[in-house]
Amino acid sequence: MIDSHCHLDFEAFDVDRMAVLNRCLQVGVNKILIPGTLASRWQSLIELCNNTSMLEYALGVHPYFIEQSAQADIDSLNLFIEQHPEVRAVGEIGLDFHDSDQQNQTKQQSFFTEQLNIANHFKLPAIIHHRRSHNAIIRTLKQQKFQQGGAIHAFSGSYQEAQSYLDLGFKLGFGGVITYPRASKTREVLKKIPLSAVLLETDAPDMPICGRQGKRNSPEYLPEIAQHIATIKGVGVEQVIKQTSLNSCELFAFNDEKN
Repeated sequence: MIDSHCHLDFEAFDVDRMAVLNRCLQVGVNKILIPGTLASRWQSLIELCNNTSMLEYALGVHPYFIEQSAQADIDSLNLFIEQHPEVRAVGEIGLDFHDSDQQNQTKQQSFFTEQLNIANHFKLPAIIHHRRSHNAIIRTLKQQKFQQGGAIHAFSGSYQEAQSYLDLGFKLGFGGVITYPRASKTREVLKKIPLSAVLLETDAPDMPICGRQGKRNSPEYLPEIAQHIATIKGVGVEQVIKQTSLNSCELFAFNDEKN
């Protein structure tokens, strides 16, 4: 089983990171992809992932941290990817318009566009964060003629938006949100799209599963998300695990040996 989006490098896991990994193995989670968020954290992220074959990483500047980021970080991203060919994707990148002014949004758009260009150049998939920004993201992907596909993290849009992403070569990540009965729109989208377009994710330590509100989320809870997806789609959980693992392996080239 593969957690395609987990921030295991965050300090919330500093006290028991290896114990969490051991518990993951016990429940069948054997691969975790950690997206980058800030340029200042990339080196420590790489070192963490190089210590175990369970962990893979992506590099990117997260839109939420855009005010802490500088244009020089884009040059650094190019250099880091050149120096670390084992990087699996460019991410976590995207647009977050939840609580941002026009100046902030303009900077986000610039960083998003430039990072898509880097992903295109290195032929890497993109891991995309969205918040009140689906239309702008889809428009940018089309304008940039982005050809590498990737993952739409924590998808929560409409079926029409989902189909637009699928048409652009993306897969959709589903995590803790679909465990909440109130997430009826997202559940309906999940029910309609093919399992070949679905990725399992936790976004740990955030996005806790229903019943664990206020507690640290963890990749060891991924089997519960797989079970919810199986129930929603009316298929067996083993089918969900097998297909989503194949989806992640194909998208992020996990079957390729690390260099």
